[in-house]
Amino acid sequence: MRALVWHGTQDIRCDTVPDPQIEDDRDAIIRVTACAICGSDLHLYDHFIPAMKKGDIMGHEFMGEVVETGRGVNGALKKGERVVIPFTIICGECDQCKRGFFSVCERSNRNRSMAAKVFGHGTAGLFGYSHLTGGYPGGQAEYVRVPFADRTHIKVPDSLTDEQVLFLGDIFPTGWQAAVQADIQPHDTVAVWGAGPVGQMAVRSAILLGARQVICIDSVPERLDMARAGGAITIDNSVESPVERLNELTGGKGPEKCIDAVGMEAHSPRALEQVYDRVKQAMMLESDRASVLREMIYVCRPAGILSIPGVYGGLIDKVPMGAVMNKGLTIRTGQTHVNRWTDDLLRRIEDGQIDPSFVITHRAGLEQGPELYRTFRDKKDNCIKVVLRP
Repeated sequence: MRALVWHGTQDIRCDTVPDPQIEDDRDAIIRVTACAICGSDLHLYDHFIPAMKKGDIMGHEFMGEVVETGRGVNGALKKGERVVIPFTIICGECDQCKRGFFSVCERSNRNRSMAAKVFGHGTAGLFGYSHLTGGYPGGQAEYVRVPFADRTHIKVPDSLTDEQVLFLGDIFPTGWQAAVQADIQPHDTVAVWGAGPVGQMAVRSAILLGARQVICIDSVPERLDMARAGGAITIDNSVESPVERLNELTGGKGPEKCIDAVGMEAHSPRALEQVYDRVKQAMMLESDRASVLREMIYVCRPAGILSIPGVYGGLIDKVPMGAVMNKGLTIRTGQTHVNRWTDDLLRRIEDGQIDPSFVITHRAGLEQGPELYRTFRDKKDNCIKVVLRP
């Protein structure tokens, strides 16, 4: 089969690789009908996430048709069914899964001991996201083996197109969880840093959850245009100060809820801060750039909530914990518990409350994937979200 394969930093190729096979009774094989390039994939592309190996298949946002199942799937999936596959692999049986904390499943990460050395405890297995999360081949391919397939799936109706439901596997529930864990109240101002795909979903989720005012901060014109189309007030941080503008929009009090939809590769418009983080990162004195976190902590209203769906992989520097403590801020973060939210989100799509396909700007075949990784990373050609058709 054909798949997008990691060969090193900024080196993704469309290679011919062996077809996946059933390895466990709870496995299924999916023929991929649509997959996407996610902002989180760029952290692998730029090699900021450790434990990648040459030959790893990329991608964690995909869907398709069931073509084969192991005996242990026990009718939970049948050949020919359309499914979206969550990026989090879940057993459905451990203590964390039973509590709905699917992204920290205790059984699905086959390299759990490696993750425990880095994080203190292991977390769930993820598709196409380094050997730290299990080394599972990803979904930017013609076929995928899905472990624990009797639980790791979302069945979708034939009445909805692939593009309407594809993002149930990651960015839609990620934006939704970011908004839900911010505990949005009707009087709240919610500020979202980053108008990429997750930021766009967080903006619309905050509006669906009843926020009084949603503000989105970015510097890319087409992304700001898309956020405004979704109901947000926008701030272009390349020409105006987010802190000053947010205080102006909130009567000097700051937003009650702040969402970091950027993560570890944040760019600061403040030249000295950007140089500081870039140099520290280059010297391996920090792995992640924290400019968005610093700004959120500074501007958030006392007793507010910081919600962090943006991916961080290691260490950050100069985070003002004194401000976090003295302002009484709450921080909530984590990889997405995808299956906790998908029944509700699928209903909202069916009811016409939202069509997540609005975010797609580029469509192509798998062979164009390597080029589109560069286009997406460099924000060229007005690229916001790429969907590939194997």
